[in-house]
Amino acid sequence: MLGYRRLSFVLAFLVMPALAWADINSGFYAGYQRLLTDYLVKQTLPGDGLISAFEYRSALADNDLQQTLTDQRAKLMAFNPETLEGREESVAFWTNAYNFFMLAQILTERPDGELVSSVWDYGGRVNPFVDSVFERKSFAVGGRAYSLNEIEKEILLGDDYADKGWKDARVHFAVNCASVGCPPLRDTLYTADNLEDMLAENTRRAFSTERHLRVEGEVLYVTELFKWYEEDFTEVSGSEKAFIEEWADPVVADRVAGTETIKFIDYDWALNSPANFPELR
Repeated sequence: MLGYRRLSFVLAFLVMPALAWADINSGFYAGYQRLLTDYLVKQTLPGDGLISAFEYRSALADNDLQQTLTDQRAKLMAFNPETLEGREESVAFWTNAYNFFMLAQILTERPDGELVSSVWDYGGRVNPFVDSVFERKSFAVGGRAYSLNEIEKEILLGDDYADKGWKDARVHFAVNCASVGCPPLRDTLYTADNLEDMLAENTRRAFSTERHLRVEGEVLYVTELFKWYEEDFTEVSGSEKAFIEEWADPVVADRVAGTETIKFIDYDWALNSPANFPELR
């Protein structure tokens, strides 16, 4: 018996580091992953562009929805983000958190029982006397309330991550604001193992989607993300065009290189439900 106990202790000691170093994202976000698997629809466009939409009405008919949301929120509330290991796990964790919180917000807060037509229905641009959904400190991680802006701008793209060399402008093509004009939500969780590939793929496919980038003669039309977050793109690549050329498909990059003027595509803030995408009708 004593020998068995010693063997068990040795095995536990050997296994513990592997458990401690394992990426948390896949198991931790299992509830969120179920929603993505069951209710996200996507379509590949010519040139390998991508759009995706969430079937909110179908999700609301799911008898397990509220329990799924409650359980995922509880896990986030109880989790200590200081235990995250390294850049990949950390960036993946907070990107998943942002996207889950936005999705849960739409599914949970429905004025008069109806889905919002746009995230601005919660306040901000439409009603300046009410904080926008991005400014509300309504999203708890580790016992602290965060706003979506804090997660995106002060964590993922903030000074601390910049000092560590973790800041990555491609995050703008990973966080999803539940709007048609936003780069698409993916049906795969971000993890330490897939983060680099996903960021590269998201950015490349966004630049192959006319909703986010198109070239007309010498004019380059790009998503307004490049207007709002110009500094993030220029500090890493020197210019917006250089950033696009670095991460776009080579065919797209060649077309972009021949442009002389940049103009912005009006951002479509309509809810990212299938009915609001002409390609999915």
